[in-house]
Amino acid sequence: MDLPLNTGHRFWPRWLVWRGLRLLWLLPLVCAGVFTLVTLSPIDPVRALVGEELLRVSPEQRPAIEAKWGLNDPAPERFAKWAGNALQGDLGQSMIYQRPVAEVLMERAGASLALMGMAWLLAGTLGFGLGMVAGVHEGGWLDRAIRSYAFMLASAPTFWLAIVLLNVFAVALAWAPTCCAAPPGLLPEEVTLGQRLQHLLLPAIALGLLGVAQVTLHTRDKVREVLTSDYATLAYAQGATRWQAARRHALRNAALPAITLQFAHLGELFGGSLLAETVFSYPGLGQAVVQAGTRADAPLLLGIAVMAALFVFAGNALADALLLLIDPRQRAAMERRT
Repeated sequence: MDLPLNTGHRFWPRWLVWRGLRLLWLLPLVCAGVFTLVTLSPIDPVRALVGEELLRVSPEQRPAIEAKWGLNDPAPERFAKWAGNALQGDLGQSMIYQRPVAEVLMERAGASLALMGMAWLLAGTLGFGLGMVAGVHEGGWLDRAIRSYAFMLASAPTFWLAIVLLNVFAVALAWAPTCCAAPPGLLPEEVTLGQRLQHLLLPAIALGLLGVAQVTLHTRDKVREVLTSDYATLAYAQGATRWQAARRHALRNAALPAITLQFAHLGELFGGSLLAETVFSYPGLGQAVVQAGTRADAPLLLGIAVMAALFVFAGNALADALLLLIDPRQRAAMERRT
């Protein structure tokens, strides 16, 4: 579908309105899909909620538990009730944490965002740098080594890489903590910034290395393409080296796909963080997702789904906006379609 934008001062307001309309139909679809999966799950919410205490629950107590959480209501009615409360800012009560979902999300989102932010910066800077080096040294041993490294990373699952890093650097070498976001036994106000970074570094490396491969390979291809162009050939004739031609001509052109990939990578980054947090016992949204999924905590899963959808949508929208600002050709092509 073409974007209904006009040229001039109306471009950005219409672009924002169009993005907002897309978000309005995206969020209900995401929430309905997650709620349907939870409803169709074979997990018994009461058994998952009570756990080992189920044997002590009398036949009279089970209906009371179901009534408290609305589990005996029809699924469409439960979803409509949750959606109505969510529109008023109430995401419901978490069944397993016995607290408002908004509080659980706010408490755990900070740790997850710090992890994803560090991993995102690592993937972008390292991937772009390796891609530039590989493109400039096309066909050389550096190029072959970087491509082999990128292909290996692209095929490595997040949990496998996290387990390898944990066993090597935390268990065998004892260079990093094995778990948690802070030393166990300390109050939050007693934890120093250095201790937080020490616990954050290894999970961030495990998560960030997986995003390096895509940025590296796409940047390499773009640099290689620019360095074989006519204006690069003219630069060579004027005495420029491949590195000088890359800095003058390839840097900006290679940055465009790298920016797009970086922000498009946010969805994979959010999903990968769930696995990395589980391996390192990192107290972020990943642990909350696992617990909510295995114990059928529908309100918490729906709240995390809303947060994830907003996170990924904002990343994609920001990527598009940056491309329109950096490359006038993209904006002109969008305007011509109107």
